[in-house]
Amino acid sequence: MRCAAGLPAIDRPQAPELTARFATALDALWPERGGSRLALAVSGGPDSLALLLLAHGALPGRIAAATVDHGLRPESADEAAMVGAVCATLGVPHAVIAIEVAAGNVSAAARTARYRALAGWMGDAALGALATAHHLDDQAETLLLRLNRGSGVAGLAGVRARGIVPGCSLPLLRPVLGWRRSELAHLAATAGLVAVDDPSNRDPRYDRARLRMNLAAADWLDRAAIAASAAHIADADAALEWAAAREWREAVTRAGLGLTYRPQAPRAVALRVLARLVTELGEAPARGAALARLFDTLVARQPASIGNLVARPLADGWSFTKAPPRRG
Repeated sequence: MRCAAGLPAIDRPQAPELTARFATALDALWPERGGSRLALAVSGGPDSLALLLLAHGALPGRIAAATVDHGLRPESADEAAMVGAVCATLGVPHAVIAIEVAAGNVSAAARTARYRALAGWMGDAALGALATAHHLDDQAETLLLRLNRGSGVAGLAGVRARGIVPGCSLPLLRPVLGWRRSELAHLAATAGLVAVDDPSNRDPRYDRARLRMNLAAADWLDRAAIAASAAHIADADAALEWAAAREWREAVTRAGLGLTYRPQAPRAVALRVLARLVTELGEAPARGAALARLFDTLVARQPASIGNLVARPLADGWSFTKAPPRRG
């Protein structure tokens, strides 16, 4: 492919079967797209560069890319410019979005700020959905990390192939969730692209980096099987959500300014109903451990509190009301 001066050359497009494989996954995740354009989050790593190439092949002229510059490393501006150059070669609109990351849990804060910025860009550019390059190895690593933290079913389900972009109501798509990291890296390298090397991926201060280094030595672990387990857990999570919605309809009633819950379902379902009760009455979402303590206390026929809510056992259930305001 001929390129303007200063732009990188794409040695050759990916094989047609790879484009078809990507297009099939995208069709399944986004059947309602019509003529909408797809937004891509492209950091410059091998995974996201492969996503860019695949989307360009499957939806020519109907994609736009953005690189979020967190400003956490001196090289980040040059890396964003590199992605812009690749996009210019392909004729793909590209935006660089600079953000500031709050102190504290850098990974979590960066993720929150990144999606907020991408949501704003998508609204301005009239884009219909966002695709990210989460892949099978990411899914396997996420499951193992969350197992090590004692996560519940919802956490162990890992990332979903389709969700909602935080900060807006647009679809969040992960069309390469069934691809291996090595496949995507090979695709980008075969096209002649030199991907960004993020040193945080090897920094032992981060849990995921330490896990990745240990997994590299555990060749007996089947990452595809681990990711499949996450998919099975996601099915179980969906079943629990369905049961919790039914339990809510059949067992929760309004009682003055509060709610009454007459539990009928098993503990796992009841915990989800309690989580919804808390938010319905205006409290911030509660952690699983706090909900479990609340449940166990009420089962023991003792009053309990969570946030500004007071829960009391009744003859045939539990009542939930706002605590009275404290006097000054």
